[in-house]
Amino acid sequence: QVQLVESGGGLVQPGGPLRPSCAAPGFTFSSYYMRWVRQAPEKGLEWVSEIKSDGDSTYYGDSVKGRFTISRDNAKNAQYLQMNSLKPEETALYYCAASQGSWGQGTQVTVSS
Repeated sequence: QVQLVESGGGLVQPGGPLRPSCAAPGFTFSSYYMRWVRQAPEKGLEWVSEIKSDGDSTYYGDSVKGRFTISRDNAKNAQYLQMNSLKPEETALYYCAASQGSWGQGTQVTVSS
């Protein structure tokens, strides 16, 4: 499996924005749906968002709809997750994943004052 690489996590105050990224070097990126999945401390995996291979369609979990925006740049083999109005309960490890089964190691997002 190809290793995906997330970056751009960090500490943000409640209500603030953050924009993690995911790089997929050496991967036929444009062929696959891409998604973001998160795991809060001591909780299971939660699907957050997904984007079609050509970027024309996007999908969101109910809890993030209207606040998060997924996007991708197939020329750069990268995808992004613009997160606005973040809440403390959204503190989690955010994973990038591809529809062919590859995952990244995750980037930590901590929402705290």
